[in-house]
Amino acid sequence: MPAKGNAEWKGGLKDGTGTFQAGDTINGAYSYKTRFEDEPGANPEQLIAAAHTACFSMALSAALEADGHTVDSVKTDATVTLRMVDGNPTITKIALVTVGTVPGLDEAGFKAAAEGAKANCPVSKALAGVEEITLEASLA
Repeated sequence: MPAKGNAEWKGGLKDGTGTFQAGDTINGAYSYKTRFEDEPGANPEQLIAAAHTACFSMALSAALEADGHTVDSVKTDATVTLRMVDGNPTITKIALVTVGTVPGLDEAGFKAAAEGAKANCPVSKALAGVEEITLEASLA
């Protein structure tokens, strides 16, 4: 099933504004300041963080279920770091932090499953060009 999104940018880089839509229900506005100067508001890196955490959490739950574990919850946060590299804005790091509630599973088993999900979820694979993707995984 194809997923769709769109965006429009109006104006110059520093004085322009943009809008985006992902699917039917996710939309927002962004600007140079919300992306590069920490002004409150949306930016594309937030969408990447949300996509990565959603895909990773689902992949981890699926892997645990396939191993015979009942998953109560997998909650994942992501921090996407955008820095200038050789004069170009570049996503240099994604830090994933996941906490699971999985009755009967030990910490080592959860961490191993989380590493597998990090390597195999479709969004992780799409983001393979990011220099550093870290994972901190623990049970609640």
